[in-house]
Amino acid sequence: MARPLIQSSSIYNSSSSVDLHKSSATTKILRTQLRFLEVEQPHLRLLNFPRKGHPSVITVNCPDKTGLGFDLCRIILFFRLTIVRVDVSTDGIWCYIVFWVVGIPNTRWNLLKKRLMGACPSCSSASGISYYRAELQSPSAPDVFLLTFCCYDRRGLLHDVTVVLSELELTIKKVKVSTTPDGKVMDLFFITDTRELLHTKKRQEDTHYQLKSVLGDAMISCDIEMVGSEITGCSQGPSFLPQEIAEDVFSFEILHEHQSRSLACNKASITVDNLLSPSHTLIQIVCQDHKGLLYDIMRTLKDYNIQISYGRFTSKTETECELDLFIMQADGKKIVDPSKLNALCSRLQIELCRPLRVALMNRGPDAELLVANPVELSGKGRPIVFYDITLALKMLNIGVFSAEIGRYLIGDREWEIYRVLLDEGNGSGPPRNKIEEAVWKMLMGWE
Repeated sequence: MARPLIQSSSIYNSSSSVDLHKSSATTKILRTQLRFLEVEQPHLRLLNFPRKGHPSVITVNCPDKTGLGFDLCRIILFFRLTIVRVDVSTDGIWCYIVFWVVGIPNTRWNLLKKRLMGACPSCSSASGISYYRAELQSPSAPDVFLLTFCCYDRRGLLHDVTVVLSELELTIKKVKVSTTPDGKVMDLFFITDTRELLHTKKRQEDTHYQLKSVLGDAMISCDIEMVGSEITGCSQGPSFLPQEIAEDVFSFEILHEHQSRSLACNKASITVDNLLSPSHTLIQIVCQDHKGLLYDIMRTLKDYNIQISYGRFTSKTETECELDLFIMQADGKKIVDPSKLNALCSRLQIELCRPLRVALMNRGPDAELLVANPVELSGKGRPIVFYDITLALKMLNIGVFSAEIGRYLIGDREWEIYRVLLDEGNGSGPPRNKIEEAVWKMLMGWE
């Protein structure tokens, strides 16, 4: 069975990109090129440019599937890379995608390559015809482990632990953090292992070692165990959010009713054109850029079971970007139903303006930070949200008295809700509205 390959290139000929405004001619050319590529092995190529101002280039040439762009954008977001440009073209069988990304100094490029390769559909050859194996069966749910550790509290502790778990590719599914009066912290993390090795002694010892190296003598105890199905169900299954919290977070769901314009992106311009292409609906978007922008768009399209045939994303300035998408329904037809188009545009407007919900509420004398993260239909939530929340609080030198992560049903959608009770000390810290704004900016990549 063929496997995707990742490679990098310092030169990219922009003239080879798809011209989205000449769809008829482009369609014929691309179909010819893509049919020719069907006899080749799938490729996923990456080139890292360490020089400042030079984005790295990732090219993906593999069998297509609905949601592939979302899967790739999610991985890129998890590795905390910023996408500055994208070109996409596909004939529904084979696709070609180019990402220009800006990395962080310690980006693990080899691991990124491996994870991107794993997201590409497998390719087989039968009678000289190349085809992709559709994922007809949903992957089995990963094993859930309970990481329990006790240590002495300090500012930034929760973020430091989150960094370790992120670097080890241990995904946090649920958290219960509590602080005792004598200055100790008891943390319960329900986690899954991307590498599927946490059941082994070596992987557990490595996790313990990495935590110990960061926490030092502050760590009192650490234990990892696989949890049973009954506990797993309780830890992962969505429940109903208490009414008062739902009102706190979602009382300003409608775009024009935001309590604070600083906690929302500028309204996006979304234009629909059904005349330019005979078989595709063209969606043109001009909006304010933010971290995970393409992830939010791809997640929405995947939830609506919409396929992208051609697309181009460009960051015009540091704060503004443009996106052209030639899309069609799963049946291969353009979207002509006005109600479907209105529903899609409304959802895109919400996701572009407020991909997350952030609120800081009074809980008696204390303050509770609430962050709501929408869960896609496949059950995955936005990555690195807890990472960004704890980083923002650490930079503000604000302690965490308790924290919880849970999934809740609100209306017809499932949400991942982060509840963090803040330890504001003697009240000499920043004003609460500044805390709320700092967390929002960190989540949006505007820090």
